[in-house]
Amino acid sequence: MVKLAGGAYLIVLGVRALLQARHDVSEATTSTVASPPGSPWRIGLVSNLLNPKIAVFYTGLLPTLAPSGLPPQLGMALLVLAHAALTLGWLGGYVLVLARSRAFFDRPAVRRAMNRIAGVVPIGFGLRVATSQP
Repeated sequence: MVKLAGGAYLIVLGVRALLQARHDVSEATTSTVASPPGSPWRIGLVSNLLNPKIAVFYTGLLPTLAPSGLPPQLGMALLVLAHAALTLGWLGGYVLVLARSRAFFDRPAVRRAMNRIAGVVPIGFGLRVATSQP
């Protein structure tokens, strides 16, 4: 019963997205996306501090990767700096790609296609969930 309800819910979400996509394309290009209140830096910091995966990584996995030839504090400091540099590089590159692609994604035809995909995908997942065998 739960499987069927979950599948039906996904299908309903997909149909609603498709119906809404027919009306929102012209409005979407003129409106701005509401951002959460607060500084982006503070939001990111709080998000990382409250992320249990980061806590597990830093307390459980990172110490096992520390070089044995260095004092533990220095080895951990180097690993934390390497992790921070890799994260900054990855997210910085991600921001650059998204900033440069904004003009492409603001085109009405591209928006319509993305909205259609965002409606069809949940319908497909819903059908798959509802018809899957245990």
